Amino acid sequence: MNKQQLAAKIWESANQMRSKIEANDYKDFILGFIFYKYVSDQLVSFVKEQGMTEDEIKALGENDPETLEYVQSNLGYFISYNNLFSTWVDPKSDFDESNVRDALSAFSRLIHPNHKKLFEGIFTTLETGLSKLGESAPKRTKAISDLLHLIKSIPMGGNVGYDVLGYIYEYLIEKFAANAGKKAGEFYTPHEVSLLMSEITAHELKHKDKIEIYDPTSGSGSLLINIGSSVAKYAKSKDDIKYYAQELKESTYNLTRMNLIMRGILPDNITTRNGDTLEDDWPYFDESDPLATYNPLYVDAVVSNPPYSQAWDPSFKDSDPRYSRFGLAPKTKADFAFLLHDLYHLKPDGIMTIVLPHGVLFRGGEEGQIRKQLIENNHIEAIIGLPANIFFGTGIPTVIIVLKQKRQDTDVLVVDASKHFIKEGKNNKLQASDIKRVTDAVINRESIDKFSKIVSKQTLRENGYNLNIPRYVDSSVTAESWDLHATMLGGIPNSEIAELQTYWQALPRLHSVLFTPKSAAYSELTVAKEEVNATISDHPQVREFITTYNQAFNGYNDYLNSKLIKGWETVNRNQIEAELSEELFKRLAPITLVDKYQAYQYQNNQWQIISADLEMIQTEGFAATKQVDANMVIKKQKGKEVEVQDANTPWKGHILPFDLVQQTHLSDELLALSEQEARLTEIASELEETLESLSEEDKEQTTVKEGKDGFVNSEVVKAAKVFLKEQKGSKVKFEQESYEAKIINANKLIDEEKALKKAVKEAAITLHLLTKTTIENLSDAQVSELLHLKWITSLSNKLAAMPSAVITQLTSQVQALADKYAVTYSQVANDIKTTEHELADIMGNLTGNEFDLQGLNELTNVLKGE
Repeated sequence: MNKQQLAAKIWESANQMRSKIEANDYKDFILGFIFYKYVSDQLVSFVKEQGMTEDEIKALGENDPETLEYVQSNLGYFISYNNLFSTWVDPKSDFDESNVRDALSAFSRLIHPNHKKLFEGIFTTLETGLSKLGESAPKRTKAISDLLHLIKSIPMGGNVGYDVLGYIYEYLIEKFAANAGKKAGEFYTPHEVSLLMSEITAHELKHKDKIEIYDPTSGSGSLLINIGSSVAKYAKSKDDIKYYAQELKESTYNLTRMNLIMRGILPDNITTRNGDTLEDDWPYFDESDPLATYNPLYVDAVVSNPPYSQAWDPSFKDSDPRYSRFGLAPKTKADFAFLLHDLYHLKPDGIMTIVLPHGVLFRGGEEGQIRKQLIENNHIEAIIGLPANIFFGTGIPTVIIVLKQKRQDTDVLVVDASKHFIKEGKNNKLQASDIKRVTDAVINRESIDKFSKIVSKQTLRENGYNLNIPRYVDSSVTAESWDLHATMLGGIPNSEIAELQTYWQALPRLHSVLFTPKSAAYSELTVAKEEVNATISDHPQVREFITTYNQAFNGYNDYLNSKLIKGWETVNRNQIEAELSEELFKRLAPITLVDKYQAYQYQNNQWQIISADLEMIQTEGFAATKQVDANMVIKKQKGKEVEVQDANTPWKGHILPFDLVQQTHLSDELLALSEQEARLTEIASELEETLESLSEEDKEQTTVKEGKDGFVNSEVVKAAKVFLKEQKGSKVKFEQESYEAKIINANKLIDEEKALKKAVKEAAITLHLLTKTTIENLSDAQVSELLHLKWITSLSNKLAAMPSAVITQLTSQVQALADKYAVTYSQVANDIKTTEHELADIMGNLTGNEFDLQGLNELTNVLKGE
C-alpha cells in the first residue's frame, strides 16, 4: 500500500486501540514509539553499513565499549540488541512492558555528551505516561505490543523512508489534533496554513545558498519542517538549512525534536530549546557550551503560530532589545510581544510570517502604538485574512502577517482570503488553489477586486493605522437589488447587464447579439430564453475562444507523458509539481474567462494520485506496475475484527486499477458481464411489474413479499410450481392477463434470474482473475499506455471541459436576468385582481347557513374591493 493508505490504516487502528484514552494523551504514545522505531532502525542500518553481520548485531551490548563509543559518536546514542524495536516485535521475543522501561532508561543513560541537548529527555513523556495504557502490567504489555505491531511496517530509512515516515507522522498529528479539541492549538498548525506561510517564505529565500529558519513556539515542529521543505525546493542541498526551535511545554517540545530528527536532518543542523520564549530569549548561557550560547540569534526566516492573546509579564522588559524600540504589549495580550520577538531575530534581508488573532489589526492602546511604529518603519509587507474555523479547537478569525526588517516598499498589501476554502467536517480548509491564489497575490503584490489591495502608508495614517481588512477589501457577496423601473415596466437594466462585463470584454460582439436596446438605460433579450445557450455556443467569437483554448493545450498530453511517464526514473517529485504548474499557467496566460486557479486545482488533485504512484514506482521499480496485491478487508470472526482477503474480489492492482485494465484490455468480457447484469435488472423490474399487476383477489392467494434482493417470492414460486404441476401435460392456453399466465411468467423469470445470478457470479470471478493475469503479463508499453490513461487523460478531460463550463455559467446568468424582469409588477397585480374577481364569482354559487352567507358576502366584497 502507498503511504496515504498506510497512514490511514495506522490511524484507524490506533484510534480504535486508544479506547477511552484522550486523543491528546494517546498521540504521545504512538508518536513516541514511532520515534523509538526510527532510532532503532537507524542504528541497525548504520552498523550494517559498517559491515556488521546479523550475528554481530545480535551481540550488540554495553559490554563492548569500543563499538558502543563508535556508534555513540556517529549517531549520538546507543541501543543494545535486546532493546531494539525489531527485537521487541520478533515472534521469538518474550515481550513485556518492563522491556520498554529498561530500554528507555538505557537510552537516556547512553546519549553521547555532544548530543545531550538533542536527545536528553526526549522519551520522558512516553516513559511517564505508560501507566495510562492499562491498570495492570499484563494489560499494559498487551496495549504496548499492539501498538508496536501496528507501526512496525512504517519504513524508516533512506530518502523514501523519510518521506513516508514524515507523511505518516504529520497525518497522525493532524488526526489527533482534530480529536483533541482546544488542546490541539498547543501542538498543531493546520498543514494548509503552514504550506501557505512556507510558500511565501521560500520564494523570498530562493536565491540564498545557506538558510537558517526559526520557530519560537514550535509545537510539534510541523510548521518549521514545512518551511524547510518548501525552501529545500530551491536550495542546492537540504543539508544547507539550519533549524532553530523553542517550545514551552515539555511533551510538545519532545514532539518538535522527534519530528526534526526523523526527517533526516543532520543533528548539527538542529538547535532546540525547552523554555519560555518571551522570558528566556537567545542568547542564553549554557555551561556545557559557553561560547556558542553567547552568540545572538539572527536568522533568514522566522515562522510562528503563538498562543493567541495569552497573558504575559511585561515587567522589567523596557530594556529588552526585542521591545525597547517599539514598546511593550499589554499584559493581558502577548500577541505583539511574540511578533516583536520574531522581528528582532530577523537578519536585515530576512522575512517572517506569524499567525495571530484578527484583533491585532485594530485594537488600540499599547497595541495601536506598536502597530503605528511597525507601519511607519515599513516592516509590514502583507496582511492575509484567513477563513474562520480553520484551526482545530477554535473558530476565531485569524490572520497571517508577513514582515521584513528592511523593505523598499512603504505600502501594505491587504488580502482577504476568508471566502476561499472548502468545508471539511466541522472545519474549513484551504485548497491548493486557495494557497496558490494568495501566494501569487503576495509575491506579485497585486490588487484584485474583492480579494486584495495595495494600501498606501498615507491611507493607513488617515485610518488611524487601523489594519482591519474590511476597511480596504470588500469581499462580501453583493446583495441582490431590484430595479424599480424594470420591475414595474419591464426590460433589463443595462447596469445589471454590465455586471457581466468580464464576458463582454472577452466576447464584445456577443453582447449585441443577445440584447437589444429598449431605451437609454434598459435592454431586452433578443432571443427566446430557451435559445440563449445555442446562441452563445454558436457565436463566432465563442467558437474562436474555444479554438484558442484548445490550441493552447496542443501537445500538453505529450509534455506530461514525457515528463512523468517516459522520464519516471529521474522525476524529482519535490520539484516537478512547481514545473508543471508553471507550464499550466504559461499555457493559460493568453486565455480569458477560464479560472486558472480552478485549472491548477484540477492539476493538483491529479498530482496527488500521480505522486503516490511515482513514489512506489521509483522505490520498487517499474515492475511494481505489474503487481497485484491481496485485497484485505476487516470482518468479524468470533466477535473479533480480523483482516482477511476479500472472497469476492480477492485481488487489487498495486498501481493499476482493475476497472481501468478491464476497460482497456478486456472490454469484450466487461461488456458481456455488463449485459448480463443489465438483464438481471430487467428481470427484477419485470417480476415486480408482474406481481403488482395481480388483482387483490389474486394477491390474497399469492402473498407478495419483497426480499433484500427484490421480489424473490417463495409464495409465488410455490404457487407457480403447484400450478404447473397440476397443468402438466395440459394443452390449455391461458389468456395473457390471466392469473395463471402471470404465475407461469413469474416462474420463468425466477428461474432465469436464479440461473443468471450464478452465471454473473462466475463471470465476475473469471473476469477478476483474468484481470489479475493481464496486469501481471502487461508489456512495458502497455503499462505506459495505462499510466497515461490514469494520470494524464483524466486531467486532460477536466481541463478540456473548462470552456464549456464558462458557456454554461454565462447562459445561466443571462437566463437569470431575463427571468428576473420577465413579468412586471403590473402584470402580477392584474393577474391577482382577475383571480380575485373569478373567486368572488364562484363564491356566489356557494350555500350555507345565515352566518356562513354573511361571512361569504363580506369576503366577496373584500375580493371585489367594495
